[in-house]
Amino acid sequence: MVVDGYATAKDEFEIASEETDKKSVYAADDRQAAREELDNLKKAFDDAVRGENGEEVRRRVGNRIRELEQGVVALEERAMED
Repeated sequence: MVVDGYATAKDEFEIASEETDKKSVYAADDRQAAREELDNLKKAFDDAVRGENGEEVRRRVGNRIRELEQGVVALEERAMED
């Protein structure tokens, strides 16, 4: 679930980033979708790290999730500046 969720959240982030760069009419909705997928991913991650292989999950994907979160936050801030 975490790996699939990461792929989905990353795809949504990339789409939102492209649409924000183009200042398209879809940009706000795409940023919202990216935020929602990131939130879903973080919930799945939190559930996974409480499980049997929690430390391994944290080690394998924790940094990638933090980087993605920083990207989404930066994208949201950039949109507010425009």
